[in-house]
Amino acid sequence: MNIIAIIPARMGSSRFPGKPLADIHGIPMVGHVTIRTAMCKELSSTWIATCDQVVMDYAASAGLKAVMTADTHVRCTTRTAEAMLKIEEMTGQRADIVVMVQGDEPMITPDMIDAAVEPMLKDPSINVVNLMADLATEEEFEDPNEVKVVTDLNGDALYFSREPIPSRRKGTPHVPMHKQVCIIPFRRDYLLKFNAMDECPLEIIESVAHSRTRRKGPHGPHRQADPQRRHAGGPRTRPRNDEGRRPAYQLHEVTGS
Repeated sequence: MNIIAIIPARMGSSRFPGKPLADIHGIPMVGHVTIRTAMCKELSSTWIATCDQVVMDYAASAGLKAVMTADTHVRCTTRTAEAMLKIEEMTGQRADIVVMVQGDEPMITPDMIDAAVEPMLKDPSINVVNLMADLATEEEFEDPNEVKVVTDLNGDALYFSREPIPSRRKGTPHVPMHKQVCIIPFRRDYLLKFNAMDECPLEIIESVAHSRTRRKGPHGPHRQADPQRRHAGGPRTRPRNDEGRRPAYQLHEVTGS
C-alpha cells in the first residue's frame, strides 16, 4: 500500500507569520516535523507542500522532498490534494492513503502516525481519521487556538469546536477534554471528495474544516484515534516570553524504532 505524508506549510500564517522556518534548536519547525514524520515505517514517502520559494529552498538544502503549490489555498486540505496529484504525476504512483500532517506539530512521533493510520488499515469503511489528545489544563480547554472534539462511545467524532466542549457549567468534575491533533490520514479518493463538498455553516462558524464530515451525510466513519497514549503540541500563535523574544521550544526525544 502506498501511504504518503504531506505537510502543508506556508509562510503567511496570520497567527504566526513565518512559522515554517521558525528556528527550534537550529532547525526550522517544518524540518523537525518532516524529519520526525519520515521516521514512520508505514510511510512510503514524506513531502512538504508549500507556496513559498523560501521553504522550497530550505527543503532542497536539507535534502527533503517538497512540491510547490498555488498560493490561493484557504484550507490545508486543498493544498494537500494539489500536492498529492503532483506527487502522483512526478512519481508515477497512485497514493492509497494520504496522511496530512500540520506543519506546526514539531513534537510529532512516528507512533502517532501509526496510531492514526491503523484504523484505516483494519477497516476499509473508514475514510478519514483524526488523532486526538487529552487536554491537560483548564487553560487549554478554554483556548480557542485548540480545536476541541467530542466523540461517541465508539470513538467516532461527533463535533469539533474552538469553544470548550463538552460543557462544564453543571460542575461535573470529570468532563472528557480532548483536542484535535493535526495528524489526519485520508483515503485518496475521499480527500478529493471532501474538497469537492461545499463548506457547511458549522464549519464556517467554528472555523474547523472537519466539521464538514459530520454534516454531509454518510461518507464512512470519521474515527478519532486513542487519546490516552498519544499527545502532541505545537505553537498555533507566535510564542513570546516576557521580554518579547521567542523562547526555545522543548522537544521530546524521538527514535526510529
